[in-house]
Amino acid sequence: MGPPSVIKKVLLIDDDADVRRIGSMSLRRLGGFDVLLASSGAEGLITAEQSQPHLILLDVIMPGLDGFVTITELKKSSLTKAIPVIMLTSARDMLNPEKAKEIGAIGLIYKPLDPLKLPSQARELVEQSRGR
Repeated sequence: MGPPSVIKKVLLIDDDADVRRIGSMSLRRLGGFDVLLASSGAEGLITAEQSQPHLILLDVIMPGLDGFVTITELKKSSLTKAIPVIMLTSARDMLNPEKAKEIGAIGLIYKPLDPLKLPSQARELVEQSRGR
């Protein structure tokens, strides 16, 4: 085993209250993460800049700023461009892992989220992105 992950603070951006509730419970209880929540892309951008999370989980389909616009904005800002982003979607036809990487994400987790696997899926994608 390598050194422990430095991922402590995770921002979950999703317009679905159930996804935020289940995701944050899973990430907190099983992952041991500090979890920040945002219910829209616009709120997520502000939270990311102010809180500097170590990882962002970003829903693709949201009203207003969708995940594609939100990740573009995150990658434009000097404050947030280095934060790894994992896309979340139930629309398998809309986004695959290769396309997620093309738009700047380190990976993709399909919904429905599995609360028992979510923290380890997130950690694995972060470790893969670091070339481990």
